[in-house]
Amino acid sequence: MRYIWLIWSLLLIAIWLVIYSSLRSKSSRKEMLLVSLWTSALGLTEPLFVPAYWSPPSIFNLAARTGFDVESLIFSFGIGGIAVVLYELLFKVKHAPISGMEHRASRHRFHLLAILSAPIILVVLLLATHLNPIDSSIIAMVGGGLATWYCRPDLKTKMIASAFLFLLLYFIYFLTLIAAAPGYVEAVWNLKAISGILVFGIPVEELLFAWSFGFIWSSIYEHLTWKKLK
Repeated sequence: MRYIWLIWSLLLIAIWLVIYSSLRSKSSRKEMLLVSLWTSALGLTEPLFVPAYWSPPSIFNLAARTGFDVESLIFSFGIGGIAVVLYELLFKVKHAPISGMEHRASRHRFHLLAILSAPIILVVLLLATHLNPIDSSIIAMVGGGLATWYCRPDLKTKMIASAFLFLLLYFIYFLTLIAAAPGYVEAVWNLKAISGILVFGIPVEELLFAWSFGFIWSSIYEHLTWKKLK
């Protein structure tokens, strides 16, 4: 059981490589790689979730001893790049810079606040409530996604489509874990601390995480780099 988390994370990298090689444009490949590198840093937040949300056996027993683990960095790298390009994998789009006139639109006054809204909401919820960290994260990502939608309504189609596309992919991906390691979810996830609702054996929080992550993260590249889709 110790290596399941590592193997499952590496499977995600295999999916990442398939998607990366399938992208039509160099700009989308660049976007996928850059966002994956940015997102890998989110793996450093793992101590928030261990053991409050789950306690995965990890290599060198790092998760149990420190809260950190190598697998989380790999997993975060994978989901970040995948979520940001799924829409571009299925629909032919190109990136173009936002014009100076569009830069001056009133909604862009909140550009920085919209980008920072998700971590701000997360910190507030962690400090002011007793919600499980995964629930706080889901709320923060939905709130941050709505802030992005307000600031960048041109990205709403990509955001909505990506939320459901990433949810579908993550659902199938999670089923591989259940098939390969029966009982792993019950042994590793802290089901008593969350809803305990399982959908085909998958904690519903995982599915909500996938939807909300796809919703907010699909727009992160365009939002940070002031680009739009054509």
